[in-house]
Amino acid sequence: MLNPILVQGIEPGGQLTTTTEVENWPGDSEVQGPDLMIRMQDHAKAMGCEIIGDIITNLDTSKRPFTATGDSGTIYTADAVILATGARAKWLGLPSEEAFKGFGVSACATCDGFFYRGQEIVVIGGGNTAVEEALFLTNFASKVTLIHRRDELRAEKILQDRLMKNPKIEPLWFHQLEEVVGEDNPKGVEAVRVKHVETGEITEIPCKGVFVAIGHAPANELVKDVLELHNGGYVKVEAGSTRTSIPGIFAAGDLTDHVYRQAVTSAGMGCMAALDAEKFLAEHDA
Repeated sequence: MLNPILVQGIEPGGQLTTTTEVENWPGDSEVQGPDLMIRMQDHAKAMGCEIIGDIITNLDTSKRPFTATGDSGTIYTADAVILATGARAKWLGLPSEEAFKGFGVSACATCDGFFYRGQEIVVIGGGNTAVEEALFLTNFASKVTLIHRRDELRAEKILQDRLMKNPKIEPLWFHQLEEVVGEDNPKGVEAVRVKHVETGEITEIPCKGVFVAIGHAPANELVKDVLELHNGGYVKVEAGSTRTSIPGIFAAGDLTDHVYRQAVTSAGMGCMAALDAEKFLAEHDA
């Protein structure tokens, strides 16, 4: 009964609309990501949320009520704002990577690793994300090749030690991904071509899956200059809450969570944000 509106933004439904099978959502042993998001949208509408197809281009947090400007020119006013803009996986930007996205190329091992049981796969990257994904993928894959453009990892030492001790993982130093090679009928990845960064030599590595693990970028464009951020651009919230550095502005999900990045934890934070916002409004007689 707080008259909530949801402005959908550039990708209604977020990251879950770009994945296929979701197997870690409570109550569904398997559900298609887009179907789950349609169900959530219908649920929100049934609870009285007005859903608007617009993109917020500016948010004025300097005074209450807060005002948000849409790409449509519409001005939205609110006594409390919940930011749930999510994050985006970083990609390399190769045409072949784009062509096989969802057909063997992924940026989420926990989402898609299960499909490569007994297969050979490659992981691209050298930070915590890459090492964590490579280690996780050894639960399914017969072999994981970690491709990194340098000869040392940026990941935490404990993760590096676990990686080096794992017999299923083979690091390939001083290489970068040049091209994903695959078939069109049925569509799927067959190999990757990698280039030695110093000699320029091209090597082809057979694989069925390519996991691009060069990190995530929180979608913080609206608030990066006004809210306190940490850990590379994630919105900072008070411990155990969704309160940001500006009273009345709350943040939930992947925009603020650089650790878990799961649909279920984001949904839980959404619930926290709603309760935090309700309490804030009650205290400020909105």
